[in-house]
Amino acid sequence: MTSAHQGLSGLLDTEAIRKDFPLLDRVVHDGKKIVYLDSAATSQKPRQVLDALNTYYERHNANVHRGVYTVAEEATALYEGARDKVAAFINAPSRDEVIFTKNASESLNLVANMLGWADEPYRVDHETEIAITEMEHHSNIVPWQLLSQRTGAKLKWFGLTDDGRLDLSNIEEVITEKTKIVSFTLVSNLLGTVNPVETIIRRAQEVGALVCIDASQAAPHMVLDVQALQADFVAFTGHKMCGPTGIGVLWGRQELLEDLPPFLGGGEMIETVSMHSSTYAPAPHKFEAGTPPIAQAVGLGAAVDYLSAIGMENIARHEHAITEYAVRRLQEVPDLRIIGPTTAEDRGAAISFTLGDIHPHDVGQVLDEEGIAVRVGHHCARPVCLRYGIPATTRASFYLYSTPAEVDALVAGLEHVRNFFG
Repeated sequence: MTSAHQGLSGLLDTEAIRKDFPLLDRVVHDGKKIVYLDSAATSQKPRQVLDALNTYYERHNANVHRGVYTVAEEATALYEGARDKVAAFINAPSRDEVIFTKNASESLNLVANMLGWADEPYRVDHETEIAITEMEHHSNIVPWQLLSQRTGAKLKWFGLTDDGRLDLSNIEEVITEKTKIVSFTLVSNLLGTVNPVETIIRRAQEVGALVCIDASQAAPHMVLDVQALQADFVAFTGHKMCGPTGIGVLWGRQELLEDLPPFLGGGEMIETVSMHSSTYAPAPHKFEAGTPPIAQAVGLGAAVDYLSAIGMENIARHEHAITEYAVRRLQEVPDLRIIGPTTAEDRGAAISFTLGDIHPHDVGQVLDEEGIAVRVGHHCARPVCLRYGIPATTRASFYLYSTPAEVDALVAGLEHVRNFFG
């Protein structure tokens, strides 16, 4: 740590941690070592996860729940063991409340379709309302639009304040006695805003609405306790939390999972099948039709082990320090405008910004020539860009392996961008 960084507290031993992540040693563009600042899109994977995937395929590869031979039983134990690890990681009351999907998008679509097909009192129809927010990822907008179009339900949403927070001034108008489901992000992937969960859930509970939380940008970065949240469903994805792609999680309250219908039909999710009708297996298998993402679940279990060994409280402190430093340094860049909260309080580790009238795609391309990897575009949150009258943003996002020196590299790179475009 340089003298310029001495005042930062709560940082992890990133020198040791970075040794676990092979890609962070990559050299790109004329010998420049990569500065990876796109963890909100996907995190890098530690050797422990890569080794778990390789070991599974080399030693235990078989389909689960069916075979009685040794390797199949090993595969089943590894797959179900991953469910146990995830349940403990999110403090789920029961392992049977953890459903494996392919990503958070599928988890959210699963909830939307269950409610569209459900019987009363859960059924969403033309007499009911759905509440979301203007800051949602498209994955938490489009499924509810589709459900509204299919059922005739009315879709309503919370707007945004000028500083990138939810405008809850009309909460009693957005969440009414007709509202059946309230679905919102815990942490915005574009704005970085951490939302006031308790306020929203309290209002939803007053009117008897179910609550679904998109925790994709929360699970990798902070303690995620589903019992403390008091939501009904929580969705997140593995690849943003050091796990492999192709694995997501939906947690749901057990009584809901017992009552709600399945979304996908096929093998494994049934008890009996005849040509006339079928009966379904209990949750979670009721919602896991076909061969599941076995290796990916094993990899996610290894990622949970890795993060738990470091400690989510420690990761949160590290990211807060990095984000606080990054907000301060970015505000020193002339013509730079942060889109979202401009303090490190109540915000996550993703910072979106514009740089004068330079298009974000040009910013990203010049930074790439300097070895700096950031995200550009609307980040699957186009309504946010429309709200603030911008075509897109550049986004830098941090994780447990991010360093103050990488923030400095970003700031220096942005000065290069400004000079390049005059």
